Amino acid sequence: MRVLHAFAAAILLAALAVFPAHAMSRVKDITQVQGLRGNQLIGYGLVVGLSGTGDSLRNAPFTDQSIKSMLDHLGVNVRDANPRVENVAAVIVTAELPAFAQPGQRLDVTVSSLGDASSLRGGTLVLTALLGADGVIYAAAQGPLAVTGVSAQGDAQSVEEGVPTVGRIPNGAMVERALPATLGDLSRLSLELANPDFQTAVSVAEAINGFSQQAWGVAVAKPADHRSIRLERPKSVDAATFLAAIGGVAVMPDAPARVVIDERTGTIVIGENVRLSTVAITHGAISIRVTELPTIVQPNPFAEGETAEQPMTDIAVAEAGDDLAIIGGADLDMLVEGLNRLGVKPKGIIAVLQAVKSAGALQAELVMQ
Repeated sequence: MRVLHAFAAAILLAALAVFPAHAMSRVKDITQVQGLRGNQLIGYGLVVGLSGTGDSLRNAPFTDQSIKSMLDHLGVNVRDANPRVENVAAVIVTAELPAFAQPGQRLDVTVSSLGDASSLRGGTLVLTALLGADGVIYAAAQGPLAVTGVSAQGDAQSVEEGVPTVGRIPNGAMVERALPATLGDLSRLSLELANPDFQTAVSVAEAINGFSQQAWGVAVAKPADHRSIRLERPKSVDAATFLAAIGGVAVMPDAPARVVIDERTGTIVIGENVRLSTVAITHGAISIRVTELPTIVQPNPFAEGETAEQPMTDIAVAEAGDDLAIIGGADLDMLVEGLNRLGVKPKGIIAVLQAVKSAGALQAELVMQ
């Protein structure tokens, strides 16, 4: 038993040495089969059973019309009535129909308020048809909502946490119609990269061919462009087995040198291949303080005049962070170390990176969000 454990450990260490876990990815994790995609579904429905948090029918006339239409469809005549309920809300129901979905399969749905309802907590979605972009009904949704947001309101104060007007129904929809799709007869397939790159496309094709040469004795992959790899399925294997086999092939994807900046949140993401030419940088913050110190002045004794207020302003200017730092490096660690050496916060680093890019020293694409 110890010999088997030692042998297994040796194989695992050898595999990790050849394919580092931090660098290798499976083909199915970075690609998708061209044409095999999900389809968006949408529907309009009503949520009932709310505790006085539904739509106000005066401000949401479509909810009033929907209630009357639903009851009329169920055999209840309310055309001449004027209901004033507060436990019903009009909603939009969305879901995604995956590829090869069959009738009877369950789907998760998202329910979002359409009117002025304050909360959907405790509500139940009435049977709602879900349509595709072609106007055909592919699924039907119904069931109690799971709402994570909470809202409470009083006469003088209100509190709200999360979004109480959006909820989900796990397995709340059932597929009623299947999409026309077949995979078994396809002999030519294409893989699309999630992050298009010529080097990655070539690496994926070479890795798949190395596997297929051992498995079937033939090369099956050829890079078409920076986004897709063409596959020629061997006749001795079916399409599902073929895709399952090549999906587990390990490959090292390449990523372009890119710096992504989100100025709203102060988020900075620096890719591993980002390089910075040697530059000298200084980043200083100027602080200006203005203080008003008014004084009271009075006329001399036995002189004509009135007591008055004389303005006096004290202005102080301070500048910090005026050190000059020389940064530059051939890898990500040296670049981060150089930026940290400046002692600036993320907002300041954003300004520094923008200036370095303008100076032509940042050898990467700068993406602003």
